[in-house]
Amino acid sequence: MGTYSILIADDEAQNRDYLSEILSEEQYAVTAVANGKDAVARLSQDPFHVVLTDLQMPELDGLGVIRYLIENRLNCIGIIYTGYGSVKTAVDAMKLGAFDYLTKPFKADEIKVVVKKALDHLALQEENTYLKQQLKARYRFENIIGTSDTMQKVFSLIDKVASTDSTVLVLGESGTGKELVARALHYNSPRAQNPFVPVNCGAIPEELLESELFGHEKGAFTGAFRARIGRFELAHTGSIFLDEVSEMSPNLQVKLLRVIQEREFERVGGIKPIRTDVRIIAATNRNLEEEVEQGRFREDLYYRLNVIPLNLPPLRERDEDIPLLVKHFLAKYGKDKNPSLTGFGKKAMSLLMQYKWPGNVRELENLVERMLILCDGTEVELGDLPDKILAGCTQASSSLSHIDLPESGIDLSTAVSEFERNIIIQALNRSNWVKNRAAKLLNVNRTTLVEKIKKQKLQKPAEVKLG
Repeated sequence: MGTYSILIADDEAQNRDYLSEILSEEQYAVTAVANGKDAVARLSQDPFHVVLTDLQMPELDGLGVIRYLIENRLNCIGIIYTGYGSVKTAVDAMKLGAFDYLTKPFKADEIKVVVKKALDHLALQEENTYLKQQLKARYRFENIIGTSDTMQKVFSLIDKVASTDSTVLVLGESGTGKELVARALHYNSPRAQNPFVPVNCGAIPEELLESELFGHEKGAFTGAFRARIGRFELAHTGSIFLDEVSEMSPNLQVKLLRVIQEREFERVGGIKPIRTDVRIIAATNRNLEEEVEQGRFREDLYYRLNVIPLNLPPLRERDEDIPLLVKHFLAKYGKDKNPSLTGFGKKAMSLLMQYKWPGNVRELENLVERMLILCDGTEVELGDLPDKILAGCTQASSSLSHIDLPESGIDLSTAVSEFERNIIIQALNRSNWVKNRAAKLLNVNRTTLVEKIKKQKLQKPAEVKLG
């Protein structure tokens, strides 16, 4: 940080000289003034790291100096001292925001230790502020990779929703980046300086998940040798991210519903309600409407979570983002793993854009990292790609190989639209027009299929009743 600057405010010249001499020996830059009014004037003009102020001074006392620091949110630590020490004065000073409180007469070593602790505390504060700024920058929604229309809609919705406290339900297949979106929502919200607490409900055994979420009291169950706070308490004033919320047992679904409705819960084995102020962001890769229909998820909880649904498209529906994602992952891992690999060849990139990516963005990220480790050249070529991707693209292309181009040519847009119409009708007929099943057959989201049905103006054939 360089040289630390210290401001001393004391109406007694002897004290000012004594403190200035002690702190100058520690290589601090020391400024001394004769009263609180002058101290505030200097603080308004120049930055200081620590203010040492006497309590009893004319015009403006030490408490007034501390109050000025706090009200103006100066990045400065206040230490107050007095020869009229009392418990009440100490409490008043600390309540205002003083870092420490000393009584005269004090020793040189005592002053040095207190100032050193104050500077260490200031450095820790600045480090925490820097780390939080880094986190916010890392999870700004502009940095979620994608220029496709579908991703622009996602960015727009995050922008609108982030500043609110509304519950958000993030929907999407595994690997689409649901936690990244949850973090973007938190770090672009008024709660950004407070905790973001993720919980993977599918990765924690059912018998442990309740304690993990709500904590437990000592002796609540075998092995509970001490009380433990849960994730909801840790997330107080911040956000909690419930990933794979559909994996919760019916019992826990009831308790989560109560937290949402009442904003309180009880620890396992406890009887005292604990109030909580958290924003809930939930996510799942399942179709919750279907889970409700099957009786596996509570309908009332679904509607409580589904205040603002945010659908993340699978990678196969935004293949134009693949080159940008590849470039991002090469930059992310290339420096440490293989700086000489600069990109993917045209044929290899073309194949990536044809592949269906069942593992979505996570699968693409793993592929890029794998290529950085295994490839010897400066570009990834066809022969470097895994057999799975080569085979997947071959199957996709062979299924369309029976289409012959007439000598007179065709209107490509009409042909593509007609092909899409026919294949959607086949899927709908095979699934008896149950859109969830048809979407699975076509490997698209239900919302995507519904949009295509509207665009194609498709309607379910009327049933003929025999008299």
